[in-house]
Amino acid sequence: MRYSNVIEGIFLKRPNRFIAHVMINGREETAHVKNTGRCRELLIPGVKVYLQQHDNPSRKTKFSLIAVQKEDLLVNIDSQAPNKVVMEVLTQKKRVKSFLGLMHPVDKIRQESVYGSSRFDFQITAGERQAFLEIKGVTLEQQGVAMFPDAPTERGVRHVRELQKAVEEGFLAYVVFIVQMQGIRYVTPNDQTHMEFGQALREAESAGVKVLAYDCLVAPDELRINHTVPVKLQP
Repeated sequence: MRYSNVIEGIFLKRPNRFIAHVMINGREETAHVKNTGRCRELLIPGVKVYLQQHDNPSRKTKFSLIAVQKEDLLVNIDSQAPNKVVMEVLTQKKRVKSFLGLMHPVDKIRQESVYGSSRFDFQITAGERQAFLEIKGVTLEQQGVAMFPDAPTERGVRHVRELQKAVEEGFLAYVVFIVQMQGIRYVTPNDQTHMEFGQALREAESAGVKVLAYDCLVAPDELRINHTVPVKLQP
């Protein structure tokens, strides 16, 4: 996926989870932060950031913060981007079978599909099988290791447990971590932040939920799924 009208800025502060103050061309501006996670290791005063400039006069802010330079890593923090890049792959017949390890190409894609008390990101039909996909964007990295979540997520726990129920009822189910940066060594649950999520994920994987992870090629104006990376579930 590509962004238009991307410009460079310097992060100043984040007074709340929805907005940030940034310096653009010597002028302080307010930007919408497209990620409600903590991002504390990323949004440090003085770091270089990339923003999308909007021309919509009805918007409260003229800019959206989409990427952060973390030393040698460029990290996309747009929480809507992982679903968009997954959709791009799901609609490419040459890639989707290898992306999910399916035996058949995808015939039908449905977004925001309700199952039980959860709303999963995707429901797909491939041959005679149906599968639910829950996509998790990952922006937290330490020493080449990507971790999820960066804040407690009861919603994430509920989704994982509902996926396990779906497998028990004959569906295929996937948790797909989209790491919004390149070059990480592996993905692991962040048990220090939310042990319950890690426990739920391990139990779900043992019950047949497939847990996958991909890193991304990141540019200031682009995000693309790159390669599969290992997932290490044990603490």
